[in-house]
Amino acid sequence: MAKNPAQARISTARSFRAWEGGGEYNVARGLKRCFGLETAIVTALADNPIGRLVQDFMYQGGVDQSHVRWVPYDGIGRTVRNGLNFTERGFGVRGAVGCSDRGHTATSQLAVGDIDWERVFGSDGARWFHTGGIFAALSDSTSQVAEEAMRAAKRHGVVISYDLNYRESLWKGIGGKARAQKVNRELAKYVDVMLGNEEDFTAALGFEVADVGESFNHLEAASFQRMIETVVAEYPNFSVVATTLRNAKSADVNDWGALCYSDGRFFQARTRENLAIYDRVGGGDSFASGLIYGFLSGKDPEWSVECGAAHGALAMTTPGDTTMATLAEVEKLMTGGGARVNR
Repeated sequence: MAKNPAQARISTARSFRAWEGGGEYNVARGLKRCFGLETAIVTALADNPIGRLVQDFMYQGGVDQSHVRWVPYDGIGRTVRNGLNFTERGFGVRGAVGCSDRGHTATSQLAVGDIDWERVFGSDGARWFHTGGIFAALSDSTSQVAEEAMRAAKRHGVVISYDLNYRESLWKGIGGKARAQKVNRELAKYVDVMLGNEEDFTAALGFEVADVGESFNHLEAASFQRMIETVVAEYPNFSVVATTLRNAKSADVNDWGALCYSDGRFFQARTRENLAIYDRVGGGDSFASGLIYGFLSGKDPEWSVECGAAHGALAMTTPGDTTMATLAEVEKLMTGGGARVNR
């Protein structure tokens, strides 16, 4: 669960607004609320008022909860708890800051055998499975669960997408980038659709992007194309590779775009220069849900990457981790619609 102190700093705030959020959940919720697809979340929560608050948020999001594991709470959190993620939005030259509080969570304690993946991909008929590097970083067992799920998805012919979602804070106490790359490179061999941002492919998978600058403030699509060609050569199982292209001019003004590789060709979404950012958290997940929606609905890669980029842009104009956009708004932005009042 994310907690945001509006425009204040985490260290000086006296009140926080609570939101639900998570790398996989944000994608599932976007696919449900914006794009109208039936989605479910596989996770675990400690059975206490915080867990039930998250549940209430998920009810509002419309994501199916039949695969949520509820773990008995010991009254103080010695054995199990629910994770919190404090995020300040930043402003101008002060970048956004996140502070994770996720140790010993119910989700981090998921183990092989806990989830009936045959039910998920068999009788329940899931068509697409999405996970990523945040879940894999939570513990040794979560990366094993991710592999277990991917193996089951493969048996049922389900498309597997993976968002590298590198978070230095989650890896630094367990081996840093070297550990992240070892885990992610092992999971990558099961992936059909690999997603990431301007830093992820380098930090989490070990592929360098040339000429981006130390702060990733010089993003050229050609450099990413060369990197993606190298990635696909090593992982021919990737049918799609997609990356967001973000140049953060300030915390609240970014250049925003995206690039997609599919079937030997590259497709680049329109770059939105000087995009005004209200809350950048969740932009990448909303890109992922728009891209996935495009492929699931039979659209071509060009339409799909434009949909993802537009949805990500809209998600960053509202607070919280999850989308507040509608499909009509996404389609309007894709076709060049502006911000004039609609009444």
